Amino acid sequence: MCLGIPGEVVEIRPDRPDIATVDVSGVRRAINIGLLDEHPPRPGDWVLIHVGFALSLIDEAEARAALDFLTGIGRAYDDELAALRASSID
Repeated sequence: MCLGIPGEVVEIRPDRPDIATVDVSGVRRAINIGLLDEHPPRPGDWVLIHVGFALSLIDEAEARAALDFLTGIGRAYDDELAALRASSID
């Protein structure tokens, strides 16, 4: 199962403005934010992430609701977090 997971933008890489560090349930990873070039996220913004790409900006309430739902489904979310921990975008 593939999920869109909310993450909070922590920083935008100064040398790569298309890459941001995000926090997803305590896991920090670099993701590509290039698809959001018309409205680029800033630190503190929430994005919906799928396979290493930010697909859209979302507000914090939507992010919290999604995280609550994902936590409730258990294993599928745990599997996605494990895949995120093992991933890397350079």
